[in-house]
Amino acid sequence: MYDLVVVGGGPAGLTATIYALQKRLNVLLISKDLGGQTNYHLELPIPKDQPVVRGIEIVNRLRSELERLSFPHRLEAVERVSRHAEGFAIKTPAGEVIQARAVVIATGVQHQRLNVPGEEEYLMRGLSYSALSYAPLFVGKRVVIIGDGERGLRSAAEMALVAEHVYLVGPTSRVIGTPLGKKLKAASNVTVLEGYWVTEVIGDTYARRVAVRGPGGESTVIDADGFFVEMSLIPNSQMVVGLVDLEPQGNIKVDARNRTNVPGVFAAGDVTSTYAGQVLVAIGGGAKATLSAYEYLLPSL
Repeated sequence: MYDLVVVGGGPAGLTATIYALQKRLNVLLISKDLGGQTNYHLELPIPKDQPVVRGIEIVNRLRSELERLSFPHRLEAVERVSRHAEGFAIKTPAGEVIQARAVVIATGVQHQRLNVPGEEEYLMRGLSYSALSYAPLFVGKRVVIIGDGERGLRSAAEMALVAEHVYLVGPTSRVIGTPLGKKLKAASNVTVLEGYWVTEVIGDTYARRVAVRGPGGESTVIDADGFFVEMSLIPNSQMVVGLVDLEPQGNIKVDARNRTNVPGVFAAGDVTSTYAGQVLVAIGGGAKATLSAYEYLLPSL
């Protein structure tokens, strides 16, 4: 039986594992990959003359530190986490059961896809899912934000502070009626296409334009320097449904110490109810989760 099993190999999971090793816990990291969302790097046809802290650079340092510590890890998925007589049972899709006295869930989120022609072809080649991470690259550029909710609204508002022009495709009347939505509609460098949806992503080596259709059937094509899908995220929390408390949208509820409502189960990163899906925020959450797990385990170590 392990002291701690960390599920998920993104920034939060890697950090949680490093802290566990430094605390000399018997820890195992289980993840389909190492790096999570940072494995995707947006390539653009524009000069990268703006400084950007890239998540992959930070994650590579975490990987190097783990390799130095010779950490135990397995590259596979987790199907289910459940209670066990002496702690918790982590079940893999192959049916294997791994036992642990405590668990950190750091499985991240999935981005909603458009499911239109050209999306897969131009993914991370002009088309991405994290406008806020790349905003410094679009000073004086034209950007398309695609989203029907608050995430798209906020991304468009922040991008409008640096971009020459922002097109917001698909917002609903509900979000447009909010104070931020009204501000966007009044902005001179923002075009709000309420109720529109994307029908195709078009380009050559990179995405160059999107075809959109309006609520009345009208169609148009928008040229831009970058395209971002900013719809609501899908938390990868299915393995703990019924075990811990979740938000209505599926995020794991945690307190300020990254503890769930179940003693011995901790969570960190985008899969939780934490604020802001950023690499540095996830790293901090991973550190807190393991420190809380160590405090939980300490009486029996």
